Amino acid sequence: MKVGIIGVGGIATNRHIPALQTIEDVEVYGVYDVNQVRATEVAASFAIPFIANSERELFAQVDAVVICTPNKFHHQSVLQALQAGKHVFCEKPMAITNAEAVEMEKAASEGKNVLQIGYHYRFKKEALAAKKLIQTGEIGDPLVIRVEGMRRRKVPGWGVFINKDLQGGGCLMDYGCHLLDLALWLVDYPEIESVHGQTYELVSRHEDQVNEWGAYDATKIDVEDHATAYITFKNGATMLFETSWAANVPSDKETISISGTTGGLNVFPLAMNKASSGMMSTMNADWIAGESNEGIAQARNFVNACLGREESLVKPNEAQQVTSIIEQIYEASKK
Repeated sequence: MKVGIIGVGGIATNRHIPALQTIEDVEVYGVYDVNQVRATEVAASFAIPFIANSERELFAQVDAVVICTPNKFHHQSVLQALQAGKHVFCEKPMAITNAEAVEMEKAASEGKNVLQIGYHYRFKKEALAAKKLIQTGEIGDPLVIRVEGMRRRKVPGWGVFINKDLQGGGCLMDYGCHLLDLALWLVDYPEIESVHGQTYELVSRHEDQVNEWGAYDATKIDVEDHATAYITFKNGATMLFETSWAANVPSDKETISISGTTGGLNVFPLAMNKASSGMMSTMNADWIAGESNEGIAQARNFVNACLGREESLVKPNEAQQVTSIIEQIYEASKK
């Protein structure tokens, strides 16, 4: 299977190209980027034989494409690739707006080609193990989901992460979407009742910046650095959600915890909480089977889905719901 890469920035060179090149039956055959100098450098670095002058030229040479462009261009590139009859892997989030995501999902559902969105947190060993525990009824019915993706001071100082026009948003679009998707997937994407949210963009605008992830112009940042939400579901469950690039907290924190009717679990690190037989206990995982590199696991799943060997773990309709919730959080914050 020949694969082409659209957009050869850091996510392509650090994750997708190396991961795909570990998989049998796959050749990363071509690249395309609006920056042809960068495309030529990446092709040489990874021994990729073909450098395209356009996306359509790349489509003609490959069976599948991996889209790693800024969020603004996901919608158009995905639709064009699907129309060209190609399997598509698109980096997260699916799109900037829900309307775009709905159109992408519809196009995928009407064809036979795979559309997978890059929510790689689902492929982490802890996440897959947590999913099995929930599916086997270990915690009963999920009641309350708590999601925290907190970074003390890690505003991305490279690329276009703080450009609202190109990215659509900040920490919620870039980071929080991963944990939001994972939490929803763990509890089988229950139907939404309501979304309340608030975003903030004050801390990262301070002139006296302390930032672990490079320098940036605090006068130009126009995306949120902190977001909170309270989500209710029609089955009675609720979610408490918080994510940030720049929070005045003691340390970074990344966790999902789920309280159910008969038990609970934490995902990072994986632990299950029970109360029975006159005692309360916590079970920790000493070892979890599976692929330790979630980027490779994700790439393998995409390739196998394209070849008809297994189902894609990330369905387009699920990724569309993440975009819908993000949009609702932004809208709620304006009120």
